[in-house]
Formats: sequence, structure tokens, C-alpha cells
Amino acid sequence: MIKILKIDKAKFDPIEKSDFPEIVERKGVGHPDSVCDAAADACSRALCKYYFKTFGRYYHHNVDKAALVGGISKPEFGGGLMIEPQYFLIVGRAINQILRENKLEYIPVAMICLDACHKVVSDVFRNLDLTDDIIFDYAVRPGSIDLTGVFEESDAKEQIPLANDTSFGVGYAPFSDCEKITLEAEKMLNSDAFKNKCKGSGEDIKVMSHRIGNKIDITLCCAMVSKYINDNDEYINYTNQIKESILDLATKITPEKEVNCSVNVADNLEKGIMYLTITGTSAEAGDDGQVGRGNRSNGLITPCRTMSLEAVCGKNPINHVGKIYNILSTEMARAIVKNGQGDILEAHVKLLSQIGRPITDPWVNSISLIPADNVNFASIQKIAEEVSAEKLSKENIIDLRERLIAGKVQVF
Repeated sequence: MIKILKIDKAKFDPIEKSDFPEIVERKGVGHPDSVCDAAADACSRALCKYYFKTFGRYYHHNVDKAALVGGISKPEFGGGLMIEPQYFLIVGRAINQILRENKLEYIPVAMICLDACHKVVSDVFRNLDLTDDIIFDYAVRPGSIDLTGVFEESDAKEQIPLANDTSFGVGYAPFSDCEKITLEAEKMLNSDAFKNKCKGSGEDIKVMSHRIGNKIDITLCCAMVSKYINDNDEYINYTNQIKESILDLATKITPEKEVNCSVNVADNLEKGIMYLTITGTSAEAGDDGQVGRGNRSNGLITPCRTMSLEAVCGKNPINHVGKIYNILSTEMARAIVKNGQGDILEAHVKLLSQIGRPITDPWVNSISLIPADNVNFASIQKIAEEVSAEKLSKENIIDLRERLIAGKVQVF
């Protein structure tokens, strides 16, 4: 089989030295798209755990389609009225029956997935009633014979997976300052510590940042929770608390950058227009969600970087290269930069699979490096080769599989 490993010196500047505007976006865990991502991936993990606990092996599944249909609400200071609930539908394919010792055993795929979806929504939202505010539904069917067959071979050959598709994954490292503050801002705002002191902030958050030169401007949208807010002044106090917390965080993450932050800029309090919700998410008022429309597997949307449109959430972690290679390429890039110990400013990785080929042996493995000044390229090329070999080993692929199933890897 033809195999291509190419390591070259990148012909572009490091992102921090680029003169074009850098744009970075992060959709928070309560954003309708992120809720779909989280629920889909939770279903995959739950199925893997059930398959292995019951049968001692994994079976084919991809539950990577989900839709959150917005409801109707009328929030007001101190509370409000839920008029029509949200509707959540999980869609995909999963093996639902196994012939073992001449006996047909059924797998409760529906209950496994619905339980996983319930738990995700319960864990994300502090002010959403799972009984009244949302309806869960299910449309997961058995997989197609051809893809299931590739999966079966993957599991049989000493656990070296065979690629389920001819597909690619991309990754880069390290994050820029703009990327760091965008990601960490949302994580901080949705942390228990912040929510305990700012109860009026909901979980549906979107952070959009741009950098020009040394200046980063952040526009942040945060759904506010009506039952904790009694008037305009309290609303303003809460949004100011959000803004001040972001600026404090920025001084720690990007001390050399000038950072500005605006919160809920579409508000017009004089006309009674504000981002007020009952449950903490815009999905209660008609905002829909779907798997794959939000963050990439590194947690961000980065149009100024090489980026895949692959929706990784809900895809099986055994042989679905659309999932595995996007995450693996990011981990590979980060390891290359770390092992470079300052000699490598940036690493960019592209992995291409070929259906039926071992995942440990990509069809194309392309790595572009930006060396620091006065660094011998041959020395950092060797680092990239060593990291590539380690990350594509059977042992690391299996370790990544187990970390994905355990929920220890960021996927959106």
C-alpha cells in the first residue's frame, strides 16, 4: 500500500505574527448545538460501555445525528411562562441484537440513549425542568451491513482498527492568546464557582473574539435567568459581573494583550429588549440545535486555521476516522510542540485515511512545522517523526479509544 509521510517547513507566519484579523468562536455547553454534541457523544459512550460490559467487546454504532427543536416561552422579571417545550431527537445507527450461543439477545439501545440524553441535559442546565420544559425522542436504527462488516474486521485483528471511511482529520498547536481566552472564558462562566456567585447567568453562552495586532475584542452573549432578576438594575449588575470576570481572566491568560469585552450587545433596556430566559438557554424560545454546527473537536471554531467540518460527536471511537483522526492530529500537534521545548513555534498536522486500511497506517500523514529562529530544521523534523510514530502506534490508538469512552477527551 502507498504510504505518504511528509514533514515540511510551513510557508506561513505564526498566527500571533499574522497581520490579518484573527477570528475565534466558542459555543458554550448550554448552546443548542453544543447540547446536541454532548448528548450524541454521551450516547456513543454509553453504548460502548454496555456492549463491553455485556458482551466483552464493542459493536458498531454511530449516533451522530441529533436535533434540538426550540420551544416557546415568555420570560419576565422574576419568572415567566413556558408555553411549549423543547423537543430533542437523537438519531443514528446501533447494533440492537446479538446472536450468542444460538440465542438472540436484545440490546436496549433506546433506553441507553434516552438515559444518556436525560443526564446530559440535567448536568448542563441548573434551571431547566426535564419533566415540563423538554421532550426527548429517539430514532436509532441498526447499522448498514457494509459498514458493520468493516467494524467487525476492525475488532478482530488484534484490536488494530480498520478505517471505516476515506476521510481526514486536522489539528494544530499551540492555541493563540485569542483562542485561549475564548475557550477559557466560556469554561469559567459555566463553572460551578462562577454560577454560585452569579446565579442570573445561564448556560447558553457564545463567545466571539477577534484580534487585530495587540488588541482582542470579545463579544459575549449569555442567556440570563429570569427568576433571579427582578428589574433592569439587577440585569445590568449581572451582565457587568460577567464582563468584569472576563477582563480579570484576560489579565491572567493574555497579560500582554489589550482586551475589551462587551456583553449582550443587542439589549435595549429602554424598550424592554434583553436576553432574558426562564431556563438559561435560547432553545426555550425557538433557537434550534444540531450536531456538528458548533465547536470543532478542539473546542473552538477557528476560520483562520486549518479546520475540518467533521462532526465528531456520537461517532464510534473504535474505527471512525472522522472522529479519531481529528482528535489524534490535535494531540499529535500538541505533543510535537511540547517535545520541541521552544524550538517549534507551531505544528500543523493532516491525517488522511483509506477505508479498510489500518488506522495506525494513514494513507497521508502531513506535518508542517514553524521553527523558532536559528533552529536546525532536521532536528525538529526528527521530533515530529518520533511523535508521529508514537501517536499512531496500536497502543496509543487503543488508549485514545479508552479515553474517549471514559469521557476524558474534549470533543466539542
